[in-house]
Amino acid sequence: MPPESLLVSRLQALDLRIAELEKEIAALPKHIAVIEKTLESHLRRLEADRAALTANQKERKKLEGDIQLHEQKISKLRDQMLGAKTNEQYRAFQHEIEYIQKEIRTAEDRILELMSESEPLEVNVKKAEVALTEEKKSVEAEKKVAQERTAADQTQMAQCRTERAEAVKAITPPTLSTYERIRKKWNGVAIAEATTGRCAACQIVLRPQVFQDLKRGDQFMTCENCGRFLYYNPPVSMEDAAKAV
Repeated sequence: MPPESLLVSRLQALDLRIAELEKEIAALPKHIAVIEKTLESHLRRLEADRAALTANQKERKKLEGDIQLHEQKISKLRDQMLGAKTNEQYRAFQHEIEYIQKEIRTAEDRILELMSESEPLEVNVKKAEVALTEEKKSVEAEKKVAQERTAADQTQMAQCRTERAEAVKAITPPTLSTYERIRKKWNGVAIAEATTGRCAACQIVLRPQVFQDLKRGDQFMTCENCGRFLYYNPPVSMEDAAKAV
C-alpha cells in the first residue's frame, strides 16, 4: 500500500469516528428530552388525578354541610309544628319537612357515589406518586450518564480532531483536495478496499490491469466507477497467520 494511502486511510478513520461522536453528542440531549417529556406527561396525569380527588372531597364536604343544615332546619320546623294552630299549617310544615328529607336523601346518594369514585382515585394517586418518585430517580440517573458520556465524547472528539490536523499536514494538497471532494460526495466514505478484485464500496469489478496495478502498490489509485480511493491488502495465509502467533 502506498504511504499516502495509509495516511488517507488514517484520515478516513478519524473522520468517521468524529462523525460518529458528533452524532452521539447530538443524540444524547434528544434522548434526555424524550424521557423528560414522558416524566412531565406522568406528572400532569398525577396532578389531574389529585385535582379530581380534591374536587371529589370538596363536593362531599359541601354535601355533608348541606345535610347538617337541612337537619337543623327540619328540627326547627318540627318545633314550629308543635305550635301549629290549624291542620293546614301542620300539613304545610309536614310537606316542607318531607321536601327537605328528600333533599337529604339525594345528597346522601350523591355522597355514596362520590365515595365510590374516590377509592380508585386514591389508589391511582398513591401508585402514581410512588412510580413518579422512582421515575424521577431514573431520569436523573440517565441524565448523569448522558452528561458523563457527552463529556467523554467531547474529549475524545477533541483528541481525534488534533490527530486529524496532524494527519492532514502529512498529505499532499492535491490528494487532500480529492479526498475532501470524494468524502462530501459519498457521505463521508472516501476510501474502499479492493482485495477481491472489486471495489468494496460500489461492488464494481475492477479491470484486470487496474487490479494488477493496485496490487503492486506503487501508486495511489481510485475506482473508475465511484471515484473512491482504493487500497489492497493481500490475503494472509494460514501459515503466515500461524507464524505471526
